[in-house]
Amino acid sequence: MDWYWWIGTALILVVVEMVSLDLVLMMFAGGAVAAGVGSALGADLAVQILLFGVVSTLLLFAIRPWLLKYLRQRTPLTETNAAAQVGRIGVVVAEVTDDGGRIKLFGEVWSARSAGDVTYPLGSDVVVVRIDGATAIVGSADAPVKEPHRPELPA
Repeated sequence: MDWYWWIGTALILVVVEMVSLDLVLMMFAGGAVAAGVGSALGADLAVQILLFGVVSTLLLFAIRPWLLKYLRQRTPLTETNAAAQVGRIGVVVAEVTDDGGRIKLFGEVWSARSAGDVTYPLGSDVVVVRIDGATAIVGSADAPVKEPHRPELPA
């Protein structure tokens, strides 16, 4: 196999890696570059494939964990979507019991259940303890919150 096929494969893997961003395809690209170098130096196809496999495996298990750790240290994890709602304060818009109810949370109305055998009346403040599917599990607003923001009741 000619060396430029390996380099072309490596370039394609790098481009696809830019979309996935989990650093697996980048390690395979490194293996393809090693196989391309082997091909350019005259190695036969079996040696090229062996180089690809060995280098890719070494990169996956030696370099990738270190890179992921480094990237996570430099970039703080930002919760998004439903996970970002945990710890925030909402206002009860329909009485919340352990069977159900509704809260207003940052302008959106969520279905909600209480975390215990507590009933929260209309207008009371609650804090989101966790998200279960599309339902906010809420507790007493005395718990710490991420952002001290109290949404308004609907008119």
